[in-house]
Amino acid sequence: MNEKRITNWRDYNKALIVRGNIQLWFSEDAIEQWNNTQHHGGKGRANHFSELAIETCLTLRAVFRLSLRAAQGFISSLISMMKLELDTPTYSCLCKRSAELAVHYRPNTSTSVGIDIVVDSTGLKVYGNGEWHARKHGANKRRTWRKLHLAVNANTHQIVGAELSTISVADSEVLGDLLRPLRRKISSVKADGAYDTRGCYAEVAAKKADAVIPPRCNAQLWEDGHARNSAVILTKHIGSSEWKKCGNYHQCSLAETAMYRYKQLMGDKLVSRGFNQQHTEAMIKVKVLNRMAGLGMPEYQGNS
Repeated sequence: MNEKRITNWRDYNKALIVRGNIQLWFSEDAIEQWNNTQHHGGKGRANHFSELAIETCLTLRAVFRLSLRAAQGFISSLISMMKLELDTPTYSCLCKRSAELAVHYRPNTSTSVGIDIVVDSTGLKVYGNGEWHARKHGANKRRTWRKLHLAVNANTHQIVGAELSTISVADSEVLGDLLRPLRRKISSVKADGAYDTRGCYAEVAAKKADAVIPPRCNAQLWEDGHARNSAVILTKHIGSSEWKKCGNYHQCSLAETAMYRYKQLMGDKLVSRGFNQQHTEAMIKVKVLNRMAGLGMPEYQGNS
């Protein structure tokens, strides 16, 4: 039996402490870019606040789990205490602008070595009664969920791909949206049986990566030379468990770990009502999670 122990506990412990640091400041660049200086080119008045200002406010809202009105008051008090001559976006401004805000959550790290990606999805509550009420009285027709799809770098724990969808969208339909924007070399993509489709294999092949996806129990061979055939043959000869060990499939648990961290730190509910606002809210939370992971993550060493 293999036991893992953390080899960088001192550094990881410091990173966990820094995550709770609430020192806030505005850099000179942030102050200069707080107000929008460009016209959108269409009719009507240009936006008063820049995207940086809106994203900053929404980020603080997500970290401290505030309502839009409370976020407006919180940011206004910060600006006042810092004695800055800056206006504060109103809660209605934050709500409207969040519907069209583009959040760049992907880390800026680049490497010539191919990365291993693990993919999975989880549910986020939007509105409706709680778990206890649903179990006691049944799910309400107004009870709604969204699905958060994550692609995680297995080496750094950074989230390199994220998408939000309705519950009617299958996991396999979103894989392309997670992989296509990536501009880095990918060694392998690991996912569970829900991604065992031709479309998913095609998306992985387009990235020139290896697909580590367990085939269905009654899986049949596809056309000659298809990458999936080797997985089907091996699982029938050595069994699914041995095949997973050979393909390092256990790394898929890192995607579940990332979802656990998301729900523990950011909550398991989306407070926005519109889908576009919910998407922005989820992407901002992913960006916050990546920043926290960038402060330091545990490094393990296996002992037999």
